[in-house]
Amino acid sequence: MEDVLEVYQRPYDPDYPVVCFDETRKELHASPRPALAAQPGQPQRVDYEYERNGSASLLLWYEPLAGPCAVSVREQHTGVDIAAILAHLSDTVYAQAKKIVLVCDNLSTHKGHFLYDTFTPEEARRLSARFEWHYTPEHGSWLNIAECALSVLSRQCLNRRIADLETLKSEVAAWEKDRNRCPHTVKWQFRAEDARIKLRRLYPIQSDKTS
Repeated sequence: MEDVLEVYQRPYDPDYPVVCFDETRKELHASPRPALAAQPGQPQRVDYEYERNGSASLLLWYEPLAGPCAVSVREQHTGVDIAAILAHLSDTVYAQAKKIVLVCDNLSTHKGHFLYDTFTPEEARRLSARFEWHYTPEHGSWLNIAECALSVLSRQCLNRRIADLETLKSEVAAWEKDRNRCPHTVKWQFRAEDARIKLRRLYPIQSDKTS
């Protein structure tokens, strides 16, 4: 926890951008009956019945000190999918950066080894070295600022029925474009010193020692 909090206190440095990464899933539901159009004083009404059309994965990265973000909509999120996003961050989005400071949770697909499942050993080693890895602790996903961005995405775009993958991609792309038109930055206020007070129950109990 304190490792991630220390990262969030670093000043903005384009040579070492801090990038947060997280993912979520969206259930795809279609409406078998047409909605009733909105009328004066009456919002649109949608029947409670729905059809399941599977689900999709949304992989989001976000640079909190500068504001840009992007979402990749995929049928799943395997190590290969994440490797493709990391390669894009390394060689396209932050090609001029000396190293990308990556904050993510501790899933098995968020390890350098999965790059070797996708690329040649030489390329996998090069990409892995482009990132400085920082992991949120177990039950500490709230420390990942990308989770805040996913919450905004869910409220502004995903909080309704979306029938299929192509519609989801189109809607998320529109949200992403609008979001990046006026980038939103985050200044993280919670520090390690605050954690030692407010979350002291998480720290080992130190017994008094006398000589």
